[in-house]
Amino acid sequence: MNTPDASLSATDRTNLEALARAIERDRDVLFITGAGLSADSGLPTYRGVGGLYEGTATASGMSIEEALHIDTFKRRPHLTWHHIRAIADACAGAHPNRGHHVIAAMEQSLDRVVVLTQNVDGFHHKAGSQNVIQMHGNLERLACTTCGWSAKAPPLDTLPPVPRCPVCASIARPPVVLFGEALPADAVQTYEAELARGFSAVVSVGTSSLFPYISAPVQVVQAAGGLAAEINPSSTAVSRSRLACRLASARGDFRERRALGGRLALG
Repeated sequence: MNTPDASLSATDRTNLEALARAIERDRDVLFITGAGLSADSGLPTYRGVGGLYEGTATASGMSIEEALHIDTFKRRPHLTWHHIRAIADACAGAHPNRGHHVIAAMEQSLDRVVVLTQNVDGFHHKAGSQNVIQMHGNLERLACTTCGWSAKAPPLDTLPPVPRCPVCASIARPPVVLFGEALPADAVQTYEAELARGFSAVVSVGTSSLFPYISAPVQVVQAAGGLAAEINPSSTAVSRSRLACRLASARGDFRERRALGGRLALG
């Protein structure tokens, strides 16, 4: 057994040990990840502590939710593309951090590990995770908004302000989910199938859990007798649940995540 991180409080160490024992015993876990997980990679959290747009408007005077809304994209595609490109620029040169690698290592050593992520940075796949549900899409491809053309995306900073489809000249965009859009059907289908199978434990990391499809798995797992844990610096929608473990990690200091990997002999 690895020694728990000495920087954790006695209560946090006890809770972490209980969570690790449950995961080791039952061999399956769902990780729900948000922008806070990628903060250690240098990416902005937007809504979270230290987020790029927390409590402020964008340079255009819009909230980030409005700038990245499908209605704005239809009216002012150059504006939405500006912010898509800003997100891509933040990802450029960044790499998966220890948290991504710990989760990927768990997938190799446990019977079943599934990642439900809101992030579009692709870091879970780059770290080696295979069972990833990208609920908000990704930046890895470009797709035409009219004819169905699709291709691997080049670096977005090499594209014109509003890229066009090479087949029909309609506007092209990455398959990221904008505000006001439906979630990807294939991701929803996988999400529902995995949740129906059930999990013995669920760990929510770095997400404000504002969307029902992000907070619901915590409630579903708890209702079935499983353990739920949260790692987030601020209280969220799931913090009021009967959590077996809640660890308030700050941005840039996800020591609990590393400690969990160490406790499972993955770090």
